Amino acid sequence: MTTSAGIQGIAISEIAQTYGTPLYLYDGDVLEGRMRELRALLDPRLQIFFSLKANPNVAICALLHAHGARAEVSSVTELLTARQAGVEGRDIIFLGPGKSREELAACLDEGVAAIVCESFQELALIDELARERGVRAAVALRVNPAFSVKGSGLTMGGKPRQFGIDEAQLLADTGLVRRFPHVRLMGVQVYMGTRILAEDTIVENTARIFELAERLSAALGFELEMVDVGGGLGVAYFDGERDLDLPVLAAGINPVLAEFADRHPGTRLVMELGRYLTATAGTYVVRVRYVKTSLGERFAVTDGGTHHHMAAVGIGSFVKRNFPMRLLNRADDTATEHWNVTGPLCTPNDTLAKKAELPPLRQGDLLGVLRSGAYGPTASPVHFLSHGYPAEVLVLGGQPHLVRERDLPADLLRGQRLPAAAALTRPTTAP
Repeated sequence: MTTSAGIQGIAISEIAQTYGTPLYLYDGDVLEGRMRELRALLDPRLQIFFSLKANPNVAICALLHAHGARAEVSSVTELLTARQAGVEGRDIIFLGPGKSREELAACLDEGVAAIVCESFQELALIDELARERGVRAAVALRVNPAFSVKGSGLTMGGKPRQFGIDEAQLLADTGLVRRFPHVRLMGVQVYMGTRILAEDTIVENTARIFELAERLSAALGFELEMVDVGGGLGVAYFDGERDLDLPVLAAGINPVLAEFADRHPGTRLVMELGRYLTATAGTYVVRVRYVKTSLGERFAVTDGGTHHHMAAVGIGSFVKRNFPMRLLNRADDTATEHWNVTGPLCTPNDTLAKKAELPPLRQGDLLGVLRSGAYGPTASPVHFLSHGYPAEVLVLGGQPHLVRERDLPADLLRGQRLPAAAALTRPTTAP
């Protein structure tokens, strides 16, 4: 008997029939489970802040917040999304290397817990805006540490970066607090890297960040009201990778957290998590439009690709590696063939999977790119060839909920403007 893959008892083929494809599909049980597991295993004094950059859908943020997550944002829209999702200003931090005057003003007006400052010039602007409002701005310093650790997919420390202020520059500037009277320096943030899959690396990161925070606090003379240890907890996508063992991580990191928290009982301990919270909850669902062969290789041309899921396509990677993929409408069929799964775009880069092991594919089949809940459409060129955003559906309590409407041509044309007809037909001047 042919069976269809499902979420919470609902066949994905039924959801695709209702909402169309391409489609991002999120399992609310998985999102809730991530938060429950983190809260059960990690020291309760560590607060989890959801990094909206991983998936800025307001429904995703609201669900995670309902289960204890705060919010880390990097734009005015992300700030407003978090507020709309029910997150109070006191549970939001705002970071990013190039904040605008308007963004910094919004942080002060919304009363965020901390502006994570990344340059001396930004600090001066925050001081100016706070003076205009008659307040003192809560500011944490993003530090570019002198040290780095191995085991990260993207290392952030120990090298020249646009992010943060160099550790040595801060330690040498002992008059920093006095120069900005309308700023309350209250914390330290360090982000060491992303997609870390080694538990001992995360433990080492955390211990070294705590040590750095204490040195900076003592050298510059400010109270440690908050220490943000970044995050970077990874998710396994490719062959040869394994997911983090959260009990093993907890056994290593909890003593480090407890030792610091016992020394600084009034300090807020923050960990930013984006990919780790959402990636495994999401599936990118595409439908096969055509199957063909070319020079002996099989191709399945689908309705989705680079424009919605640049990470799976592998843009920027030295070697194309496949995200996990499965046939959804005939879930019991055995994988016996190699297929190149491509999209509708006019570029050879539009390849979701290269020589993936799949069952024999047919026109109309549904394929799912798994672990796609992070860095999907909002991290992709969704307007390439004017396709626009896909629909997004969140399944909660056995019921699908449309949480983003699919872009229609009218949506993409709405913001465009034609100049006056006379300007378009103006005769050109002969050379």
